[in-house]
Amino acid sequence: MKVASFSFFESNQVGIVDEARGRIRAIDGVRDMLDLIERIEEIRPRLSGGGSDLSLSDVRLLAPIPIPRRNIFCVGKNYRDHAVEFSRSGFEAGAAKGAEIDEYPAVFTKPASAVVGPEAAVSLHPQATSSVDYEAELAVVIGVGGRDIAKQDAYRHVFGYTIINDVTARDRQRKHKQWFLGKALDTFCPMGPWITTADEIEPTNLAVKCWVNGELRQDGNTRDLIFDIPSLIATISAGLTLYPGDIIATGTPAGVGIGRNPPLFLKVGDVVSISIDGIGILTNPFA
Repeated sequence: MKVASFSFFESNQVGIVDEARGRIRAIDGVRDMLDLIERIEEIRPRLSGGGSDLSLSDVRLLAPIPIPRRNIFCVGKNYRDHAVEFSRSGFEAGAAKGAEIDEYPAVFTKPASAVVGPEAAVSLHPQATSSVDYEAELAVVIGVGGRDIAKQDAYRHVFGYTIINDVTARDRQRKHKQWFLGKALDTFCPMGPWITTADEIEPTNLAVKCWVNGELRQDGNTRDLIFDIPSLIATISAGLTLYPGDIIATGTPAGVGIGRNPPLFLKVGDVVSISIDGIGILTNPFA
């Protein structure tokens, strides 16, 4: 099942997506996506019912969780080839040569205020940065909260999966010797186009691809994650309670702009599209 947040005549709703038919059917009695996730077992019996639907072309898709309850958890350098390209780029502050692969996951956050939906313009913020980069990522949406979640139980806590573009100001990332300021700018977390529920996804073998203006830049697969999804959930939840609707971006494969020689950053008018098997395509223009 694919579930989306959308706006129709200024009314924000949650609906079930029939991608093949290009239709979306609103779910009655649901306030928002967080409400659906928290009450999914109560709501599930009526999800298969009929009812009128709308053409996807007639609605405006929002980020699946337009206003997350707190920051998005993100993982850095979680594909081996990307860890190497990042280390060689000169944009990683403090990395020792030969230590490209971390022993433990590198976890940072993006503020909820950075989230925008499909087709929403991403600001290049020229007053703050001159080196904006893209990062295609599979994102995990937590369904059942918990703390100290064991790896073997981790998938029981997953509601579904979506796509995130972890947009990054590389100069800020390097200058400040940490990642938050380079990741936190307004509009720097495009998310969507919807959530595919966990029962329809095999997350260990998903193609992750990214195009800039139609040129394929990233072509990875989640089987190459250094730290898999159960490891990430176990690590992040150790002593820290995860809540329904929390989002974990799992890292990006090789092929980002800083991996080019010379680096190739985004400019006004560029369009970035990300596809992940079983989910869909997230597209955003940069302005």
